[in-house]
Amino acid sequence: MTQVSRYHPLLAALHWLLALMIIAMLAIGFFALAVTPNTDPHKIDVLEVHMAAGMLILALMMIRFIVRMCTARPPRLSSGSCFLDRITPIAHYGFYVLILLMVGSGYATGILARLPAIVFARSGEPLPPSFAIFPTWTVHRAVAVMLVGLIVLHVIAVCYHQFIKKDGLFRRMFFR
Repeated sequence: MTQVSRYHPLLAALHWLLALMIIAMLAIGFFALAVTPNTDPHKIDVLEVHMAAGMLILALMMIRFIVRMCTARPPRLSSGSCFLDRITPIAHYGFYVLILLMVGSGYATGILARLPAIVFARSGEPLPPSFAIFPTWTVHRAVAVMLVGLIVLHVIAVCYHQFIKKDGLFRRMFFR
């Protein structure tokens, strides 16, 4: 592949769009859905947005993965640490794995809780008393916590490169 100094503009656009969507869905999950009782009728409206956005995130992540595999990438930057340089690709692919697990566990929870009929078809059936009765929800929540941790590490690494090493990392994932 050709040597480039920036990521493809579509890859950059998907990166920032997905970052916003993922953070928004994590915030909705932790600060809206988790604290709203299942007896609150408004929860179905919030679940509708959360579930639809989760499916959109999966579709966009698949597109992003394909674009990433098919386009030229700038050379890796070194952090100055052999260990950190080795785990960097693992962390980047970890985002794909965690998102796949998030959507999969959310989808499985939805099926077990009959959410497609309740949320999208508006069947009138009540939500289950708690989603915690489903093991898939426990996985969904645990993966959400891991995803938050990976996002925090990612932001710390970006700040380290941008402001301490001053190697222009930010410029690589922005538009010209």
